[in-house]
This record gives sequence, C-alpha cells and structure tokens, in this order.
Amino acid sequence: MHLAPIDWIIIAVYLVGCMAAGIYMRRFVHGVEDFAVAGRAMDLNLGIASLAATELGLVTVMYTAQLGFTNGFAGATIGVLMAVAMYLVGCTGFVIGPLRRAGVMTIPELFQRRFGVKVRWLAGLFVVLGGVLNMGIFLRLGGEFLVAATGMPAAWLEWVMTALLGMILLYTVLGGMLSVLVTDYLQFIVKGAGIVVTSLLVIWSLGWQNIVTGLWVGFEGTMAGTGQVLKAHPFNPFHSTNFGWGYLIWQLMFQIAVVTTWQTQISRVLSSKDDLTARKMYRRTAFYFVGRFALPGLWGAAALVYFSQHGGLPPELQRLPANAASLQATPAYLGLLLPTGFIGLLLAAALAAEMSTDSGYLLTWATVIYNDLIMPCVKRPLSQARRLLITRGLVLGIGLFLLFYGLWYEMPGNAWDYLAVTGNIYLASVFTLLVAGLYWCRATATGAYAALILGAIGPITFLVVNLLVVKANALAAHPPVTLSFAEDGLMRFHRLFPNAGSIPPAVAGASSFALAFLGMFIGSLISRRPAEAAVPASEVPV
Repeated sequence: MHLAPIDWIIIAVYLVGCMAAGIYMRRFVHGVEDFAVAGRAMDLNLGIASLAATELGLVTVMYTAQLGFTNGFAGATIGVLMAVAMYLVGCTGFVIGPLRRAGVMTIPELFQRRFGVKVRWLAGLFVVLGGVLNMGIFLRLGGEFLVAATGMPAAWLEWVMTALLGMILLYTVLGGMLSVLVTDYLQFIVKGAGIVVTSLLVIWSLGWQNIVTGLWVGFEGTMAGTGQVLKAHPFNPFHSTNFGWGYLIWQLMFQIAVVTTWQTQISRVLSSKDDLTARKMYRRTAFYFVGRFALPGLWGAAALVYFSQHGGLPPELQRLPANAASLQATPAYLGLLLPTGFIGLLLAAALAAEMSTDSGYLLTWATVIYNDLIMPCVKRPLSQARRLLITRGLVLGIGLFLLFYGLWYEMPGNAWDYLAVTGNIYLASVFTLLVAGLYWCRATATGAYAALILGAIGPITFLVVNLLVVKANALAAHPPVTLSFAEDGLMRFHRLFPNAGSIPPAVAGASSFALAFLGMFIGSLISRRPAEAAVPASEVPV
C-alpha cells in the first residue's frame, strides 16, 4: 500500500471527528421533521456547505475524472451547464420558490394537493426507484477509487466499503438531517482542501503547457504503449467526436430538471428558513458546480497525458475493458503522484466525499418512502416515536440494499451516463408534474399519470436493453459448454437480434422529457378540467 503512518493518522483524525460530531447531534432530534428537514431552520452558509458537500461524492470524482480522461477539458461542459441552470433558478425562484412556500417535506407531497393522493404515491414510487438505482453504484465506484489510489488488495474492497457504510449509517440513523448538515460542513472543508491541493500538485508535477499539448497529441495520434487514442476533441464539446449538439441539449434540459427536482438538492431547499434563503443558496453555490466537474476532470486529463508519456497504462489496467480502465486510470495516477502526507489528505477528502453523499442520499430516499409511500396508506395516526423508528429503519434498509446491489450490478456504459439515465427515471416526469402543477391551471390527475408512466419508459428501456445487449454479446463471443436458463435466454436474444446495439443515453434521456410533456398535455386535455386547484392560489398562477 502507498500509505505511511502520517497518512493513517490524518485519516483516523478525520473519521473520529466526523463520527463524534454526527452522533452528538442525536440529542436534538425530537421528531420526524427534525430528522428529515432539520426543523426547517437551516441558514444560508450551512445550506451552501451542505448542498456542495452532498453533491460532490467520491462517485462524482470518479465519473468527472473519467470524463476528463475520455473527453479532455471538454468534459467539464456539463458542470458549466449545471452552474447556469442553478444560477438562473436561484435568480428567478423557478419551482423552488413556490415549493418552499408550500411547506412540504418532499416533492410528491405537493402533488397530493394538486392531483390527489394516488398521484402522490405513484410519484413517490418513481422518485425512490430512480434515486435508489442511481445511488446503486456509489459504493462500488468509491471502493475502486480507494483500491487504485492506495494500492490495497482488491479483495479488501467489499470489506472496506461495508465498514464505511456502517459508520455512515450509524450517525445518519441516529441524527438524521441534523447530523448530515453538521458532518457535511466538516466534510466540505476537508474535501475542499484535498481537491484544491491535489489539483495544484497535478499542475505542478506535469506542467500546464505539457497537459494541454499532451491532450492535443493524444487526440491527433496514438497514446504511447497503449494502442488507444483520445477519440474525443479535448477542447470542443460541440465537435462531432465529443458530446455533440444533441447530447448537450439533452444535458441542458436534464440539468434544469436536476436543480428543480432532484430530491437530495430539494431537501436543502425544504430545510432552509424561507424561499429567499433557498434562492441565495442556489446562486452562491452555482459556480461551485463548475469546479465539481473541472478539477477532477483536470486529474483525468493529466492521467491520460502522464500514462501516454510513461509507456502506457499500468499492466493491470490494460487487461480491463476500456470503460473500466478509463474509470480507474485517474486514482491509479494519483496513487503514483502524491507524496506521503498528501495521499492521506486526498484519502480523507475522498472519505469525506463518500460519507457526505451517502448520508444525504440515504436520508432523502428514506424520507420519501416514509412520507409518500407509507404515510398515505396509514389510517391511524402514529406516535412521534413510531414515525421516527420507521424512518430510521428505512435508512438502514436502503443501506443494506445498496450494499448488495452495488456489488453485482455491471454498468453497460460510462458512470455519468448511468447516473444521468437512472435519474431520468423520475426527473423528466416529476419535473413535468412540478411545472404543470405550479404554472398550468389546466393540468389534471390524468395528465399526471400519463407523464409519470411515459417519462419512465425511456430510462428503464435503456437500462434493460443495454444490459441485455452487453451480456448477450459477451456470452456469444465466449459461449460456455452448458447454458443455464438465464444464459439460454440471452443466447436466444442474441440470435433474434444479432446486430442489436446499445441505446444512446441522449436518446433515452431526451425521449423521456418529450414523452412526459406529451403525456401531461394530452392527458390533461382529454380529461375533465379540475374545478379548483388544491395548491394555494398564490402558488399556482392562472
């Protein structure tokens, strides 16, 4: 392993301090509202730190670094689009203003006032399905980063991530949003220092001009010793070899939906003191999302240049499929680059990133299950203690599910596309419901049902078809002597569709928005117009 005693000391001090602060906040939790939305008392500075910390996890570092490795500096374009979307929403209060003034704990709760309890329940189901599947790869990617950066045996990955998840569950189950906010603040400081210091060391080690020149050489010629080329233009995201116009248009729609609909971000809006605090939080956090993509993307670009100038990727990475190799190249590079002490700071930052994201996401999806799937079905009022026990049990249950799901699911493409498409299972449809419910008085429950169902078709089809194509092609290339029932089904699929290819993520994502809006529009027009909106008139412009 690459760790010296000082590195272990840095990591231990961080973990002990973070756990102590998180567990201490348990004493301030008196009910579900304290547990889920921190009593709606979050101020501006704490909101900025918590939002920034939760949305920069170790999985974020992995997929943004992968974009830098495969797309050069152009990979940061997605971060620019997200920053633009956040700033505009923060300036206008679009969606988040009326949502905070409504005083709800989750987005689906608002839908009950506008469309009825059944729409609330179905929307909650889609939110949980998309959110939990989205989070499913967090532990695996975080573990792969730690393995590559530290040089620890790959067999330790499951045990290390299980122990880390156990610590996260401990303080999240006990303290809820109060623990998440306090630990997010500490983790924001640690990971911010780690990311900035690492970025400076990367530039100092390779040299800025060398990185820029190396990207051009990688794009125009073969990487030394690897037999692969940088296939995407490293500086022009609109180039036909890079994202292209279609992909970026989808990403712009996607980012607007993310900042107004993604429940982990909206939970900070709903925890803020008022809607003005929420809007300021968005404006002041916006530019941070450029760095969220650009700095780890710089590490990925530097890894590409470094390995191209030093005989190619390490042998253990050359044996991996191209997608897996590009994902693990950056942490392998950082493990070689960083000196003693700095690797400890990076790993403390990495652990902070993993813990802040996992805790916030676990709490968010548990709150939606409790608030929008369970409570509408409960006929008798529950005591505060019983409600709190249910919510804590849900956090624990989601954690156990993610532990097993994250160990066996195989991504059919790169990490960012998987996260974007799984998020789209609910983003497109719920975004449509929010906009129509708040700003179109003609919207009906029938339109809401149609938008929810149609909006999920594209992402779910992407996940199922692409997984079938990948596994069927791999099985056909190396067929076993005897086939299991599942393998026989895959071989039949391959014989029926021998030339089947993967569905592009932009097609799956953009189609979900189009279908959701179409479903809402047609469904509302063919159904009876509601006599009166259930949301207060001040929140539903006519």
